Amino acid sequence: MARMVAGLKPRGFTWVIADRLAVSERVGGSGFQHRRVRREEEITWLVEEAQINTIVSLLPANQNLAAYRQAGIATYSVPIVDPATTDHAERFFSILEQALARPHARVLVHREHVDDTVGGLLGGYLVKSGMIKDAILATAVIQQILGRALGPEGRMLIPVPSSQ
Repeated sequence: MARMVAGLKPRGFTWVIADRLAVSERVGGSGFQHRRVRREEEITWLVEEAQINTIVSLLPANQNLAAYRQAGIATYSVPIVDPATTDHAERFFSILEQALARPHARVLVHREHVDDTVGGLLGGYLVKSGMIKDAILATAVIQQILGRALGPEGRMLIPVPSSQ
């Protein structure tokens, strides 16, 4: 007999680094579509199905952080308002590195929507961490993972290594 899936998968959820780093839209929905019941179902799915134990929120305020902590999820907040700058990116890279350094960390990064800023920051992290050595390749990889093109706002957040 098939096992029942717990909770509801958040919109846009996908693994960037298998079983280590994921991305999704804001848990519970964005703006007027945000619902407490949906948020609770999505948190249940994140904990029980994806085994997420850490969230890096890019939201401009502390939305959902108390609910995550109540579910036993470690939280980091990197408020980013558009347009994102290279200073925002550097802070994000540093915080994400800390989050991933936790033992057995399975990290979710989220914002209202999985947009150019989120894609650029994640592509930038792939370069900054040394996993990908080329900014153009990192752009192609993150576009493939997210299933969407990355505009200029996102591409500018992917650092070009000094050797390029």
